[in-house]
Amino acid sequence: MTTPFLKKAAMIGLGAAIGLGSVFAAQAQASEQYLPSLVYRTGPFAPSGIGFADGFADYVTLINERDGGINGVRIRLEECETAYANDRGVECYERLKDRGNGATVVAPLSTGITYAVIPRSRRDGIVLSTMGYGRADAAYGRVLDNVFMVPTTYWSSMTATLSYIAEQEGGWDNLRGKDIVHAFHDSAYGREPLAVLRHYAEEYGFTLHEMAISPPGVEQRSVWQQIRRINPDWVSLYGWGVMNPTAIRTAASMGIPRERMIGGIYAAQDDAVLPAGSAAVGYKAVTFHGPGADYPIYEDLQRYVYDAGLAAGDGDLTGTIAYNRGLINAGYIIEAWRQAQAEFGEGRPSTREETLWAWQQLQIPESRTEELGMGGLMPPVNITCENHEGDGRVLVQQWDGENWVQLTDWIDTNRELVEPMYRESAMRYAQEEGITPRECD
Repeated sequence: MTTPFLKKAAMIGLGAAIGLGSVFAAQAQASEQYLPSLVYRTGPFAPSGIGFADGFADYVTLINERDGGINGVRIRLEECETAYANDRGVECYERLKDRGNGATVVAPLSTGITYAVIPRSRRDGIVLSTMGYGRADAAYGRVLDNVFMVPTTYWSSMTATLSYIAEQEGGWDNLRGKDIVHAFHDSAYGREPLAVLRHYAEEYGFTLHEMAISPPGVEQRSVWQQIRRINPDWVSLYGWGVMNPTAIRTAASMGIPRERMIGGIYAAQDDAVLPAGSAAVGYKAVTFHGPGADYPIYEDLQRYVYDAGLAAGDGDLTGTIAYNRGLINAGYIIEAWRQAQAEFGEGRPSTREETLWAWQQLQIPESRTEELGMGGLMPPVNITCENHEGDGRVLVQQWDGENWVQLTDWIDTNRELVEPMYRESAMRYAQEEGITPRECD
C-alpha cells in the first residue's frame, strides 16, 4: 500500500526530476547557436526554394556532425515556411527571433520579405543576410548597418553582364548601334537594373528596349513577337519562377538565339532551364558562385550527411544552383560566427552585438574558401564599414542540355558606377526614414 507520505515524496521526486530536466534543457539550449531558416518549400516558387533550403540545412548539419559545431557550439536550425509570401515571412521573423537563446542573423530569402523586416531587424539588432537580393543600396553600409548584400547585387551583376557582352562584341566601342532588350518581371525586382542599363546605353550608344512581362509570366507570346521584330543583338532576361522557362521556350519558337540571351541572377537556376527542355540549350546566365558538385565540400557532405541519412532532402538537388546557394549562404553565416568567437571568446554562442560586429568586417579570403572545400564555389568576401557587398563579382555560365558549364572566371564589376548609385539611393532612404548614417573611419 502506498501511504500519503510516500505519494507526496514521489511527487516531490518527480517535480525535482522535471526541474532538473528543465535546467539541463536550458543549459543545452544556452550552449547552442540558434539559427532560424525562412524557407519556401511550398507555393509557386518552391522549385527554387526547396534546393536552397536543403543546401542551407545540409551545411549546418555538416558543421555539427563533422566539427561538433563551431568550437564546440552546435547550431540549432529551425525552419519556418513562408511560401514566399511577405506576410508569412514577417510572421516567421517575429515568431522565431526570440526562440532558443535568440536569433542573431536571419536570411529572409525574398526581396519583399527583406523590405518588410528591415525596420524590425534594425530595432532588434539582428543581422540580415540578403545574398544577391533585397535592397541593392544596402550595399552602402553607413545607412543600413545591419544588412549585408554579400556577395553581389542586381546592379553590380548587371555591370558584369554588359562587360561580358562588350567582350563578345570585341570591345565597348562596338556596342554603338546595337539593340539590347531587357525582358523583365514587371516588379521591383525586374526593374532593379534599369538605371544601370540606361546609363550604359547612353554612354556606349546602344538602343535599350525595356520589355515588361506581367507576373506570373505564363503567357508571353505578344512580348516576344515584339522582340522578334526588334531582332536584338542581345537579350537580358530578368525573370522569376515560371516566367523563365516560358520565356526561353517562347524565344526559341521565335527563332531568337539562346546563345544571345543572358539571364540575371534569378534566371540562372535549374528551374529556369529544365522545364524548357531542348529549347534551353545554349542559354547563358550570370551567377555569383560556381556551378555543379565538383568541389571537395561535397566529399564531406557525402560522408557526414548523405551517407549518415541526415540530408534535408532526397539527394536529387545536390549540385544544383539553388542547392549551392544554400550551401554558401550558410557558409557565410557560420564563418561570421567563427570570427565573432575568435574576437569575443570561443566555446559559447555569439550575441547579436558580436554577430553584427563580425559581419561589419567579415573577411573570407580565397585561401579560406579553399580550406572550407569551397574554392571556386564560394566567392571571397571583403566587407568594410561602407561596403556591405564586397567585390560584387559574378561569372557567366551556359546550359548544355544537362549541366551548367562555367564560361568565364570571376568578372569584375564597375565599382566606379555602382558605389555612387548605392550612396545616393541609401542617403535618400536615410532621409526618408530618419536614419542617421554612422561614421566610418
